[in-house]
Amino acid sequence: MSAAQELLLLLPLVLLALQAPLCRGACVDVESDTEAVANSGFKLGCISCKMRAEVPAETTVDWFFRATNEAEFSQLYSYNYDDQVKGVVNDPRFEDRLRWNGSNNTNDLQDGSIYILNVTLSDAGTYRCIFNRVLKYSNDYEFHTNITKNVTIIVVPQLTRGLASILSEVMMYVSIIGLQLWLVVEMIYCYRKIAAAGEEALRESASRKNSRRLP
Repeated sequence: MSAAQELLLLLPLVLLALQAPLCRGACVDVESDTEAVANSGFKLGCISCKMRAEVPAETTVDWFFRATNEAEFSQLYSYNYDDQVKGVVNDPRFEDRLRWNGSNNTNDLQDGSIYILNVTLSDAGTYRCIFNRVLKYSNDYEFHTNITKNVTIIVVPQLTRGLASILSEVMMYVSIIGLQLWLVVEMIYCYRKIAAAGEEALRESASRKNSRRLP
């Protein structure tokens, strides 16, 4: 293959690499963590993926909080990309302790997560996240949707390992050991096959020599 042909084969890969930064990452609707550690930061996740990605939308996010010993929700935080002050803390208990951790540089919000600084034991309770989304179709038609998600948070003095974490670690070690055993078996199999082929080659060579000696 000539150098020119090799360059032609590499050209599609180069074009794909140039286009890759222009692609938008897919939205994945994952659940928030539910165990926070006191005196540490904690990401309170809330994701609402839009079903029709090709339809433009304007979205605001409102957070509400109900402590473990409370009966009613109180407004915690609100975010609107169009506002000069985009994120507003509405609960004085969280003043200077909340940061926006969701979608940036867009009014079409799909990630409405927030970040709590210096978590305290009194932050335990249920957090409610509400997406207020307006889908904008052609002919000035608008469709309003509201998505509500609740996340119940517990606060522990120090990080504890869950059962899922322990099982995943055990499975990882089992997989590593299994792969090593499989590699050893493959090496033994290949060695025996090469040795058998070598012995067969020696026998054929000896047979040819003997045939040449015969009158």
